[in-house]
Amino acid sequence: MLESVRGFVFDLDGCVWNGNTLNPGARETLARLVAAGRTIAFLTNNSRATADDILERLHGLGVEVAAHAFTPLEIIGAVITQRFGPSRVLAIGAPEMAVVIARAGHALIDVKHYPRATVVAVGNDFDLTYERLTAASRAAAKGGRLVTPNVDPRLPIEGGDFLPGCGALVAAVAAAAGVTPVVVGKPEPPLFRMALARLGLTPGEAAMVGDSVPSDIRGARAVGMRTVLYAPEGPASSEADITIRSFADLAHLAGVPS
Repeated sequence: MLESVRGFVFDLDGCVWNGNTLNPGARETLARLVAAGRTIAFLTNNSRATADDILERLHGLGVEVAAHAFTPLEIIGAVITQRFGPSRVLAIGAPEMAVVIARAGHALIDVKHYPRATVVAVGNDFDLTYERLTAASRAAAKGGRLVTPNVDPRLPIEGGDFLPGCGALVAAVAAAAGVTPVVVGKPEPPLFRMALARLGLTPGEAAMVGDSVPSDIRGARAVGMRTVLYAPEGPASSEADITIRSFADLAHLAGVPS
């Protein structure tokens, strides 16, 4: 099935890399795919990085063939505009998220002025405090408008360990506020469609490779892409078209020469 695939879209955290370490065989397989004429792109739910940040990091790890990357920060400002119009946004997360929201024309609200916010945006916040959690929850409860890059509960890092993901923080705010978040990234369709458009492929010509069934596999299937679950140690999934144990497996199934 993968020999006829013209392009591959790869998840990053838990798939291509864990923390600052590439998974075994990733660099070599990506280079082999491109050398064989396949196009590739990278699609991540990272709430702290822009596409340029991701490409710089990939190049720094030796993935020189990386040319296309997509993150929720590319569209979160536009999503807020589409759903709620120009807004006063309380941004709980990385400075990068606040910058792109402001660049989209929204006004940023300081934590101490949270009652003025009309939208709350929650990303992964490594400086989260109880004060910030309280402000986000109260503001979201008041307006009912909560936006997040993703609802992934864990962020995989080196050694098989993890950090609490954006989804863990969003779940706390949503539970306290009694609201349901608007999700910008995977498994929602926009980023998948952006990647396909950039590669110039129809959904049936491309495959999504990722380690998350809820985010990667279900999201890609919903837009009509083929799906490959990367599960070096975990169980196979009936929801994915194929489950692979290594990047060497992917290269073999795609029919690219060594």
